[in-house]
Amino acid sequence: MAPGGTRRSGYSRRAQYNLFTGYIIAGVGALIGAVLLALSFFQPTFFGGPRSAAQDAATPATETVATVRTGSKSLWDSIRGYYRAGSKNAELKREMELARIRLKEAEAVRQENVRLKGLLDLQDQERKPVAVARLIGSTSASTRRFAYLGAGERDGVRVGMPVRSPRGVVGRILETGRDSSRVLLLTDSESVLPVRRAGDEVVAFAEGRGDSLLRIKLINLGINPLKPGDMFVTSGAGGYYPPGIAVAIVTELTDDGGLARIVSDPAATDFVAIEPIFEPEGAKGATTPIEEELGD
Repeated sequence: MAPGGTRRSGYSRRAQYNLFTGYIIAGVGALIGAVLLALSFFQPTFFGGPRSAAQDAATPATETVATVRTGSKSLWDSIRGYYRAGSKNAELKREMELARIRLKEAEAVRQENVRLKGLLDLQDQERKPVAVARLIGSTSASTRRFAYLGAGERDGVRVGMPVRSPRGVVGRILETGRDSSRVLLLTDSESVLPVRRAGDEVVAFAEGRGDSLLRIKLINLGINPLKPGDMFVTSGAGGYYPPGIAVAIVTELTDDGGLARIVSDPAATDFVAIEPIFEPEGAKGATTPIEEELGD
């Protein structure tokens, strides 16, 4: 019978030597490990040198790993920031638009405060306004030019009282209600206002044309002394308005005077002051046909 393919180690001297050598090496390793363990307990600083050398040898590798980790993190943050940039920009734009709106609102409030302060400075110690009110509406699709005030008889407003803004004359009260009034604007076709050129005694009448301009008609005809840029103010005649209030600026010359742009545009006016009639007795003789009709 043929011998088996696998033989026990005892039948091979070489195999026995290998097995014995393995046992010797394992024992020596265990002994060295025990000695090193004992030294680590009783002499902790004994392995400081080798440990430092090993750490120094491993430092380049660890630094490389740390650099790669940091770089990959920064790259990931950059990629994530790139994809989030669109939403951030949109959010910043919305915040900027809101900031601009708030800034415009604050500017509007500041301008309104300036206008109100200007109204408070209109009168002197002898003449105080009857009321200060807001222009709440006006006609825009007609040749007749009226405006409406948020003040009426309950506030002391009466027919004929002049209405002015910090810039100049707006018109005068035509009708009054309990809490509102209708104003005949200077640009109305039935409005006639005695005026004079600021700085001298060139007198004229400022007549409304039903648009944004006034017709300046000189009383003394002859050589036209006017020139573009001349300022006209109230003369005090007629009894409604005190003298010296700005009315209009000449923009174009005509044969009997010129065309002028009103100084106090109602479309650009928020608050106005209603003042008492300058000379009530004199104003009775200066009523216009429309006022006579309303009086009848």
